[in-house]
Amino acid sequence: MIPYSRQSINEQDIEEVIKVLRSDLITQGPINKKFEEEICSYTGCKYSVVTNSATSALHLACLALGLGPGDTLWTSPNSYVASANVGLLCNAEVDFVDIDSKTYNMCVKALDQKLRKAEADGKLPKIVMPVHFAGQSCDMISIKKLAEKYGFKIIEDASHAIGGRYNGKPIGSCSFSDIVVFSFHPVKIITTGEGGSALTNDLRLSERLRLMCSHGVTRDPSKMVTKSGDAWVYDQISLGFNFRMSDLNAALGLSQLKRIDQFIRKRNEIAKRYDEELSQLNLKLPFRDFANPSSLHLYPIQTKQRGRVFDLCHKEGIKVNVHYKPIHIQPFWQNRGFLPGDHPNSEAYYSKAISLPIHPELSDEQQEKVIKVLKSI
Repeated sequence: MIPYSRQSINEQDIEEVIKVLRSDLITQGPINKKFEEEICSYTGCKYSVVTNSATSALHLACLALGLGPGDTLWTSPNSYVASANVGLLCNAEVDFVDIDSKTYNMCVKALDQKLRKAEADGKLPKIVMPVHFAGQSCDMISIKKLAEKYGFKIIEDASHAIGGRYNGKPIGSCSFSDIVVFSFHPVKIITTGEGGSALTNDLRLSERLRLMCSHGVTRDPSKMVTKSGDAWVYDQISLGFNFRMSDLNAALGLSQLKRIDQFIRKRNEIAKRYDEELSQLNLKLPFRDFANPSSLHLYPIQTKQRGRVFDLCHKEGIKVNVHYKPIHIQPFWQNRGFLPGDHPNSEAYYSKAISLPIHPELSDEQQEKVIKVLKSI
């Protein structure tokens, strides 16, 4: 079986997790903090709060920026449903901005047009959440300029994108946004099993993220209401969640982070081979901006014969996948008033999209089989 993606776990990863299992602290111990520090070191961001999933990190990011009733979150329809769900979980409204048919990322022209109309209607968004689809950064310089003009906050949904770069810096530097979110799900670039991280350069935002991540509870004397010298006293000063990452997960992530450059190199080798071998076939290869290198979480092609390609690949044991059915045409969102045709570029892309296998464990022989099957069609 050849999956479209999978984790790469080595003996060092296993040993680091075992070390935590043999230690006194397996939940909120020193490895958690160390992982956060190394994420900051890798990205150049000042603060990182690790969480039990990227969805939790997106939820916290929205709340930290004050999203709530009467507000609106705009995001891309070409994403997993979590990007939009978190807006509703904050009791806000959600709307979508169609993608650019070349990059598959949020279209800046469409965003500009939608903002102009929203300003005229008095309905500007509180937050815009561009999604770095497949690991390729959105046009963050242009989106940041629009944020300065119209006054919205920016969360980069970089769930696919750790290891990518934009404008000469690692994605995650928060140079053009308030908060960046990474995912460490097993199919992503590095994994913690399940997990995520919210990154920011704003100390105040990082404190909000951390507080809400852990029940709204603090032991920081400068923030506590209870004035006591007793070491056991803690205060709940806000409503929060248990979105924390354990040291077991953090140990795996910390070990994986040491190999991230190796993972990215392997993904680039696979993508280059696909580029060369598939360029003459009757299909569309994914957009690549070599000035702003993608992390290459996905390698999505487009073909009018999607059904035939999908079925034959699966018959041959090649588990290609499709990313993504546009959020706005999911039954839940159609019940909220969205309709097919609302975002035609996302729908057109989805109608032909297939994600080919790309991950560090993909062997040359396995990739050759994928290429051979595609050429046979």
